[in-house]
Parts: sequence; structure tokens; C-alpha cells
Amino acid sequence: MDSENPDSPGLLGAFRNLGDSLLASLQDRVSLVSLELKEEKLRLVQVFFWISAMLFAGAMAMAFASLTLVYLFWETYRLAVLGGLALLYAAAFVSIIVAFRRYLARQPPLFAATLQEIGEDRECIRTRN
Repeated sequence: MDSENPDSPGLLGAFRNLGDSLLASLQDRVSLVSLELKEEKLRLVQVFFWISAMLFAGAMAMAFASLTLVYLFWETYRLAVLGGLALLYAAAFVSIIVAFRRYLARQPPLFAATLQEIGEDRECIRTRN
């Protein structure tokens, strides 16, 4: 009496397969998001480390170079040297800000690979109809 073929899954089987496919796709995307979060965390820690090291080394070098210059010209051009150093440091500060903004602009957007995969999935679904 059962007219269904054991090889054909029927309507319920089709929904199960669809649900399984959707869950598998969701699992892939979540694992990709997780991987991207790990990469972003690592990159953030690396950037923080490098910025901290640069700030420390740069501050120490500038402080001792400034002290040496002011000491050398203490009697004659003390104010001129201090003003020149202030202008030099201000110019360096502005150029560093500009360079850092360029660096940030070149970084890929957050979750770029995940968004690309989801877009490819949507395109694949659209073209199959």
C-alpha cells in the first residue's frame, strides 16, 4: 500500500535535505566569521605592540636629542632651538597622523571574506531559479 519508493525521499525528505544544506552553509559562514575574528584580534594586538614600541623609542630619542641640542645652545640660541624643535615635532606629528590614516584606509573591511561568500551564495541561489 505504500506507494512511495524507498529511494525517493518525498516532501519531508526534501525539506530535511534543504534544512541540512542551509545549516551546513550557516556552519561554514559562522566558522569563517570566527576565523576572521581571530585574525582581526591578532592584527589588533600586533598593531598595538608596534605602536607602543614606536612611541617609546621615538619619545626617548626625541627627548635625549632635544636635551642635547638645548644643552649645546644654552647660552646663545636656547629659545630658537626650543622653537625649532617644537615646529619639527609638530610637523612629524601631522605627517604620522596622515600616514596612519592612509594605512587604515588600505585595510580590508571587517568580515570581507564572509560577506563575499554570502554574496556568492545568494548569486548561486538566484541563478539556479
